[in-house]
Amino acid sequence: MIRKDDTYQIGRITKTHGLKGEVVFTFTDPIFDETGCEYLICEVEGILVPFFIEEYRFKNDSAALVKFDGIDTIEQAQPILGSPVYFEKKYVNTDEQDEVSLSYFIGYRLTDTDEGPIGTITDIDDKTDNWLFIVERNNGNECLIPAHDEFITNIDHTNKTIEMNLPTGLLDL
Repeated sequence: MIRKDDTYQIGRITKTHGLKGEVVFTFTDPIFDETGCEYLICEVEGILVPFFIEEYRFKNDSAALVKFDGIDTIEQAQPILGSPVYFEKKYVNTDEQDEVSLSYFIGYRLTDTDEGPIGTITDIDDKTDNWLFIVERNNGNECLIPAHDEFITNIDHTNKTIEMNLPTGLLDL
């Protein structure tokens, strides 16, 4: 069974393409093209289901046309339309890759070198050029933390933690 904690969202199935079950996959992270993973994970009725890729081709820099094994008609593609698409974190080699999508870090615990534990990253706000971690604080409140390399002092992938050295007073806002 695939656990959501072991994945991160890389896009969404937006519509069908043609008559042979091909779908349009709009992605935020091209990791599926950069690793040897043979499948993508779609959420169908709340369950994470792996779909093996028969073939794909890029439509543009943020969308691909994907043909999954066993999906050969528009009707067979209907259950995955609108589905979020996830990628298993175990296929991301963080040692060899210079950058991973910030969505990869959802579920990581955030700490500050001075303040200690802050909370857990629940989402990413990427609506502006200055991306933000959306963090559920240990006290139950939510806060926004700049996802800037300059503040990150250590990332521990094994324990899923990110240590940051945040400017004084930032957590008080």
